[in-house]
This record gives sequence, C-alpha cells and structure tokens, in this order.
Amino acid sequence: MLERINGPQDIKALNQEELEVLASEIREFLIEKISLRGGHLASNLGVVELTMAMFLTFDLPRDKIIWDVGHQSYTHKILSGRREEFDDLRQLGGISGFPKTKESPCDAFNTGHSSTSISAGLGMAQGRDLLGDDYFVVSVIGDGALTGGMAYEALNNAARLGSNFIIVLNDNEMSISENVGGISRYLSGIRTGEGYNDLKENVTGFLEKIPGMGPKLIEKIRRTKQGIKQLLIPGMFFEDMGITYLGPVDGHDLRQLRKVLREARRLDHAVLVHVVTKKGKGYAPAEKNPARFHGVEPFDIATGKPKQEKRYPGYTDVFSRELCRLAEKDERIVALTAAMPDGTGLNRFKKQFPNRFFDVGIAEQHAVTSAAGMAAAGLRPVVAVYSSFLQRGYDQIVHDVCLQNLPVVFAIDRAGLVGSDGETHQGIFDLSYLTSIPNMTVLAPKNLWELRRDLAFAVEHDGPIAIRYPRGMAYRGLKEFDSPLVYGKGEILYDEGRPEAPEAIHIALLAVGSMVSTAEHIRAKLKDEGYKVTLANGRFVKPVDYELVETLAAGHDYFVTLEENVLQGGYGLEVTAWVKKHAPQLPVLNIALPDAYVEHGNVSLLREMLGIDSDSIIKKMKAEFGLPYCPPDREKSGALSLAAGGGEASDEGTA
Repeated sequence: MLERINGPQDIKALNQEELEVLASEIREFLIEKISLRGGHLASNLGVVELTMAMFLTFDLPRDKIIWDVGHQSYTHKILSGRREEFDDLRQLGGISGFPKTKESPCDAFNTGHSSTSISAGLGMAQGRDLLGDDYFVVSVIGDGALTGGMAYEALNNAARLGSNFIIVLNDNEMSISENVGGISRYLSGIRTGEGYNDLKENVTGFLEKIPGMGPKLIEKIRRTKQGIKQLLIPGMFFEDMGITYLGPVDGHDLRQLRKVLREARRLDHAVLVHVVTKKGKGYAPAEKNPARFHGVEPFDIATGKPKQEKRYPGYTDVFSRELCRLAEKDERIVALTAAMPDGTGLNRFKKQFPNRFFDVGIAEQHAVTSAAGMAAAGLRPVVAVYSSFLQRGYDQIVHDVCLQNLPVVFAIDRAGLVGSDGETHQGIFDLSYLTSIPNMTVLAPKNLWELRRDLAFAVEHDGPIAIRYPRGMAYRGLKEFDSPLVYGKGEILYDEGRPEAPEAIHIALLAVGSMVSTAEHIRAKLKDEGYKVTLANGRFVKPVDYELVETLAAGHDYFVTLEENVLQGGYGLEVTAWVKKHAPQLPVLNIALPDAYVEHGNVSLLREMLGIDSDSIIKKMKAEFGLPYCPPDREKSGALSLAAGGGEASDEGTA
C-alpha cells in the first residue's frame, strides 16, 4: 500500500481494508528508518491514523494543516509524497524532521517550538476570510502543548471567529515527559467521562426512529447540549470559551476519526476535536517508555537499545550530578524545568529532592518568573532549559529577574549547534541576547571540570547568572588547567607572547566555551608550522575580562576570538570594540556563526560548512592576515601547511 502513496490525494483511492494495511506499513516504515538515522519515534507512531484521517477528509495542499511543534509530522510527510526522501531524514541536505514550507506546499507553516499552532492557524483563517478564500484550516496541538500560555491566548481569540476553524487536540497524556498540572487532570476527567458521548449517541439513535417528531426533538436537545455537557463532563472548559467541543474520539479508529472530522467541517465557527492517542503505538519498547523514544539515536529494532552506547558522560550528565551534590549541602537550591526533566538532566534531582523539584509544563515564561519569585523568597533556583527554548522567556529574564538583580541560575543546555533538529533548535543566539541585559553574568565552561566549578560558583552568586554548555559528550581535555575561578576573570592556558621569541609570528587565540577545544587544535597545527600561539579561555562572556584582552593585545601580532554563537551581539564584537579603541594597530579576526538560521545536519558537517572547524579557521586566518603558508624560517624544512586539509577525527569534543 505504501508504494501507492506518491502524493496527498493517493490515499483517497484506498478502501477501508487497504487503509488498515497502510497504517501498519507506515509504522513499520517509521521504525525501520528511524532505527537507522534517529529521529522522533514515539510521537509519530501515535498519530498515524489521525494523519491519515485528515488526509482523507481534507484536500491538501489547498486545505492547511498546522502541526504544533511538528516533530510528529513524519506520516504527514510520507502521505504528501516524501517517502523516498526518508533515507536522508534530518541529514545535511535532506528533509527536515519538522514541517518546512520550502519542502512541500503541503507544509503550511514552519514549526519547531510548542504551543504555537492555534495562533498560527487562527491568523491563517482570518487571512482566508479577509481575502475571500475558501479552504479549511486545521491546527493540531498536543495536550502537553496546552500547558503553554500562548495556546490559551489563541483559544480566547478563536472563540470570536465567525467562520470554520478546526483545532485537533491530540491527547496522548504526555508532552515529552509525563504531563503535569491542572490541564492534565482536566483532560483525564474528559477521557473518563464517557457518559455524555454514550448518552448522545443512544438518545439520538432512538429519537431518529420517531416519525415527524424525532428531528425536532433532536434539534431541541442540540440547542440545550450545553447544559447536558455541563452536567456530565465537569467544567467543559472549551465550550465555556465559545468553542464547540467534539469528542473524545479514539485516535486509532479511522472510521470514528473521519466521522468527527466531517462533522467539524460543517460548523461555521471554531471547533475543537478531542482525539485520544497512544504515544509509541505499534512498537512495544516505545509504548512502554514513550519518553525515552521521543527523540532517539539509531537503535536496534529487536531490543530498542541504542546502537552506540555513550563512552563518556555528556555535559547534561555532568550538570545533573554536580547539581545534586551541591543541593545536598545547600537546602536553598531548587530546580525548575519546562517539561524537560529528562532532556535537561533533572530526573536525578527529581528523585533525590522531590520537594525541591518543579516541572512547570511547557511554559518557559512561567518558569523564569516563578524562579524569580523563589529567589525573592530566599531560595536559589536553577532553571535548566535548552538554549533555543530560553528565547521564549526573554522578557521575563529582563523584567522579572535582572531588573531586580535576583539570584536565579540559568543552566543553558544545547548551547551552540545541536545538529539534526535544525533551525528551530540551534542554540546560537543566547550569548547575544543575554549579554545585552544589565545585571546578567554569563559563563561558558571549556570542559566538564570547569562546568562543575562554574555551577558551584553560580549557586553562590548574588545576582542573575547563566552557564551555557553544548550538547553531547563533555570535553575531557585541558584537565591540567584548573586555576581558581575569580569573578570576571579568564585564564591563559598556553602563553607564547612576544618575550618568548621576538622574531616569530605571534598569534593570540581567545575562545569561550566549546570553542576552547577547537582553539587547542588550531594552536597545535599552527605550532607545527612554526607560529607562536597563545591560547586563552575567556570563561566569562559577561563581564568581558578586558585585562586579559589587554595582556593578549600587548604581546601578539594577530588576535582571533572564537565563539559558537552568531557574530552580531556576541563576545567577539565586544573584544574587537576594545581592541579598536586601545590597540587599533592590532588585526582582529572574529570566528563566529553567520547572521543566518542554520539548517539540520550532523554537527561536525555543519561546523565545516559554517567555517568554525579548526582547518577552516586556519584558512580564514591566513587569508585575513596574509600569513605565509609556512613562515620563512621553516620553508627550508619543507613543512606542509595544515591549511590544505587533513582534519582531525574529534575536533571539538562534542561531535
């Protein structure tokens, strides 16, 4: 059946028996492809029938389906004709793991973050009406995403719409981890409140048999449905807002799904279709542990175990263990997450200190401001969050934390390039927006030992402080450099300034965070060519250690800054501004990411493509500074330049 699906209309040619076979084949296909490449598995297995029902009911790409977050859109991509492209899923140059309008006209809106689909869909429906167009708009949102405040802002406005707008609530009782809070309890009540639906079907079926009177009675009951729903399903939150509620419906029953979606099409206002699905359906390991199979690396299908076990701890693991160690000694330390206890490493803290752990749901704004309140009450809150998701709480950082100079620690995971999730998940802006805020301190550890030290420093710091660290394996090099951490001070790791060899070419490398390990590789390669290279670790991105900058400027011919953040508003431009003012004769090269969104792909390949791997940086340095490929005193030896290629196997420590 799957081979017959080459475009959005092809599914409509299948009969019911063939559709059931297709659903099974899609699940087999997803398990096979994701086991090879990695990706989001459990969420996609849960929406196979729902996606099929929408393709059967609506006319894509004319009608618009907007997926909240979008990591569950794999079946959508298959049914819209992209099956053959799954061998390169989430690979550089291949299809994205999220909806992308540039990939297909069936992808109506780019998504990657949570709680946005109702707002986007409502705006699209309003645009449709104002322009006199005629098509259906469907926003699919998960119950986990309903913990985000933006969804309620959109629902509040959707109730005022005077035309059709369909909201599909995909209720699988989870976001990434187990759902928390009042909305989760409310939806649980609806799921178990089957009396209303049973009553509606039984009464309607009976009345339809009464000649003449039946239709009139049905219409009268329909007009009083609000009272019936209020009686049998407590709250009826959506109906109270003015949005018609249909459901709950079995999200794996194609007949029921098609029936309720056809009913939703007939309404002339906003309608919410409540669909109950099982995350990970059809693959036993994912059904048993849907959180672990939310986003997976390549795995063995028979066992569900990763094909490659981690040899060394990741930065997340290091943070997790150190935070627990510190919390044992300091009862003021509490930890907050926005529905990501596993991804941010807080599960260990949750088990060890359950009363001091707070999962606020997918609500980064609330997480930041509630942490501010905790700090004002005398606690030491640590907000563990991915870099790309912290963007959602920017105003709260400015207004509620930094304005009051409150001691909130931001543990920023996935800072820098994160790879396969692409543009919406790359953590490449945090240095720019955090360093622009008064009272904020920003640290970027060079390795796992410095992360531990930074965290211990942060929980004692009297003011807002952020520690940003990359995804992946924690860098274990440079362990011998363990100088005391002093506020606002960096460190020189290798000093080869002017006094050591006055006749040589002297280059200063000043790096922060993950780029310190890259700079270490650059130094080794340039030393083989005869250059004298000083390597310094900035440590503090804010405040900049200008005394360190002055020291480096005084003893070197060339100056290079390195950071894994966009150039605009970043560390390098701050350093350059000082150099231009105080040592204008010194050439400076800033190594940073371009003013652009970075697509999905392997991190090592992205670094090479963006020119921030060691070989690319050496080429840039030689081109920018006009350096010889071999210094004059080495030409006779026939030394070869590493600028010609020959990269290293593990350049950055996080690949």
